[in-house]
Amino acid sequence: MNSHSKPVLSATDYDLPGQDMVYHGKVRDLYKIDDLLILVATDRISAFDHILPRSIPFKGQVLNQLAAYFLRATADDVPNWLIATPDPNVAIGRYCDPIRIEMVIRGYLTGHAWRTYKSGQRVLCGVSMPEGMRENDPFPTPIITPSTKAVEGHDEDISKEEILKQGIVTSAQWDILETYTRKLFDRGTSMAREQGLILVDTKYEFGTWQDEIMVMDEIHTPDSSRYFHLEGFQQRQDKGESQVQLSKEFVREWLMDHGFQGKDGQEMPIMPEFFVDQISERYIQLYEQVTGQSFEPDLSTNPGERIDQAIRRYLQDQSRPST
Repeated sequence: MNSHSKPVLSATDYDLPGQDMVYHGKVRDLYKIDDLLILVATDRISAFDHILPRSIPFKGQVLNQLAAYFLRATADDVPNWLIATPDPNVAIGRYCDPIRIEMVIRGYLTGHAWRTYKSGQRVLCGVSMPEGMRENDPFPTPIITPSTKAVEGHDEDISKEEILKQGIVTSAQWDILETYTRKLFDRGTSMAREQGLILVDTKYEFGTWQDEIMVMDEIHTPDSSRYFHLEGFQQRQDKGESQVQLSKEFVREWLMDHGFQGKDGQEMPIMPEFFVDQISERYIQLYEQVTGQSFEPDLSTNPGERIDQAIRRYLQDQSRPST
């Protein structure tokens, strides 16, 4: 079955009872009802802060189910926003006031950190990186390299010192964010290792709900994280070979190979059918490898309608008085 014959959810435009806000993000559509957030994971895919023209079959389901899996697994370690998942593409939870930084944590010298390092720089977001490292080498201790959370446009690297200077968070809040970030990364690392994977780097987004800091977005998904295969990792490092990745970095690499990095004047390349199918297969593969569970796609021909009905049933059930 090629991607043309698979159902995709490229966009939603619901009018839910009592909704007072709608926001269409790069890959998710957000609906707010009072202090409840309804998050719909679409099949859109983004790279270099641009939404790509083709949607990826089952990507939204993978993303939503994987995020829910990790949020439930780590809820005892770090509080999070999630309450329910009434549909494969839907998560419902507490509406948090966002903290406008992303807590990026890196266990290995890969991706943006490696590109910075290769350019000769040894400081990233105010954090020193040791001399003599090679691409994909582990850091002695995972480093936290925050970025600003832009409402529009590109996120920007920022240091802890600048965050405190700008008053984005207080020193006490920063300490909580750092503690939560390291606890989540440690737990994610342990869960990945049990499945024969290495959690390379990831990002967490936090917000406040009734003055409590909590995770307010996905965690440890291929959109927010990078994984390596554990088996053969050290042998590949010793030989200077590329690591086997489970992430959407291969999408970025394909775009770069076709002359696109999101810069002004660059034209978005058209993704061929086989590549769309490959992305879908990679997302499903990551879900199954990370969770150790089989992925069961919902093949309904009209996912938008299915989701609308699932959300309305959930809201109706919540509004019924308990007996």
